Amino acid sequence: MAIPKIKSTYSLDVETVRTLESLARRWNVSKSEVLRRAIHAAAGEKSQRVREKLEALRQLQAYVQQRGIDVEAWARETRAERRASSIKRMSVWDDPS
Repeated sequence: MAIPKIKSTYSLDVETVRTLESLARRWNVSKSEVLRRAIHAAAGEKSQRVREKLEALRQLQAYVQQRGIDVEAWARETRAERRASSIKRMSVWDDPS
């Protein structure tokens, strides 16, 4: 069974085309295959980064839970500190002396 293919047209700068052609020669494949491999590799890297970020979030949530940190209180304190800092900066800038 044939794999359906879609023909597309893209505009590439000269350097990118040269790199594409060079990779096609080095790998002994078509330029289309080089593009397919590059797209799949980039998609895999992105999904790996997403997994890493989700794991970091999971670890942070576990840490907060283990330590019994009140996240809502921390958020309120942080907002209050930011507001106070912002008000101080505005008053310094508004002072004509």
